[in-house]
Amino acid sequence: MSGRASIPSHPLRDVLRQRIAILDGAMGTTIRTYGMTEADMRGERFRNAPKDLLNNGDLFSLTQPAMILDIHRRFLEAGADILETNTFGATSIAQSEFFRDDPREHGGRKDPEFYSSIVGDPELEALAWEINQTSAQQCRTLADQVGSDTGRQRFVAGAIGPLTVSLSNSPDPDDPGFRVITFDQVKAAYVQQVRALLAGGVDLLLVETIFDSLNAKAALVAIREVLDERAPNLPEVPVMISAAVGRGGETMISAQTVEAFWTAVEHVRPLSVGLNCSLGPDLMYPFLADLASRATVAVSAYPNAGLPNPLSPTGFDLEPEDMARYLGEFAQGSLLNIAGGCCGNTPEHISAIAKRLEHAEPRALEAETAAA
Repeated sequence: MSGRASIPSHPLRDVLRQRIAILDGAMGTTIRTYGMTEADMRGERFRNAPKDLLNNGDLFSLTQPAMILDIHRRFLEAGADILETNTFGATSIAQSEFFRDDPREHGGRKDPEFYSSIVGDPELEALAWEINQTSAQQCRTLADQVGSDTGRQRFVAGAIGPLTVSLSNSPDPDDPGFRVITFDQVKAAYVQQVRALLAGGVDLLLVETIFDSLNAKAALVAIREVLDERAPNLPEVPVMISAAVGRGGETMISAQTVEAFWTAVEHVRPLSVGLNCSLGPDLMYPFLADLASRATVAVSAYPNAGLPNPLSPTGFDLEPEDMARYLGEFAQGSLLNIAGGCCGNTPEHISAIAKRLEHAEPRALEAETAAA
C-alpha cells in the first residue's frame, strides 16, 4: 500500500489537502452540562407525551432551539470546520421508541409487522422530517454566519445514526433466523431522513457509529437513491462513513474487521471513512492505523473521551488536553484527515484538539480526476 489516497472533488477537498479538518464534539454530552429536565425537553408541545422524553436528544432541536444553537455556535467557535446536525436518532424508527407502545410490554414482540405500522406512520414521519430539516437549517444558518464572520468556510454534515434495531442479528436466541425489521423498512426510514436533511441544506451526509454493517448498507442505498433523484445540475453531496469498533477492532454486531468494513463500503467512494465512538483514543490507534493503511479516501477519527465515568462532569474520563495529546499522536502517525470527538467531548475538548492539530500535517491525499 502506498498510504496515499484520493477524494472526490468538493469544497472540503482543498481543506483536507492543506490541513486536518476539525469535526465537532458530542451533542449529548454537551446538552448534559446545561442541566435540562424532563419538563424542559417536553416544552408545551410535548407536555402530554406518554413516555419519558429526556433521552430523546434530537427533540431538543424543536423544544429548546436556543440551547442547541448555543451548542453549535460553541463548537464552531472552538474551531470546528464540520458541524453535525442534531439528528442521530431522527428517523421514524428511532422516534417510535418514545412515541409508540412497545408490544413487548403486552406479551407481543417487535417484528416486521409491527414496523410496517411505524415506517410510513404519518405522525412519526412528520416529526422525523421536522427534526431533520430544522436541525439542518439551524446548523446551516450558524455555519454560514460564522464562516462569513471569520472568512473560513464551515460545512454542515447531516448525521445519520445506526438505529435501535439490527438487520444482521436476531434478538431471539431460540430463533436465529428471526429479524425484527426488514431491509426495505430500514431503507425507507433512511430515505425520508436523507430527503429532510437535504431540504435543510446540509453539505455532506455522515453515516456514523456503524455497529451493524447491514443497517449502514441500507442507509447508503437510501442515500444513493435520493441523490439520484436530484436534478443533474445540482452538485454531488459527498458521503462520510464512520464505524464503531470493539476492543478487537470489529464492528459491534456485524463483527466485521476493519479490513472487511472498508471492503464493504469502498464501492461507495465516500469522501472519508473512519472510526468513532466505542473506544477511547488509546485503544483506537491500532485499528485506525489499519484503516488508514487500506483506505483510498480521507480518514476520520472522533473517539470517545476515554472510558465512561459517572463521577466525571462529562461522564467520561479524559480531559481536553488528554484528547488533544492522543489526537496529536494520531496526526504524528499520519493517520488523520478529519479529527474530532465523540461521547464525552465538549466544546472545550474540540478547542484543545483544534489547537493541537493546527499545524499538524494531514495524511497525504492524491488528486481525484472525477467526482464520485
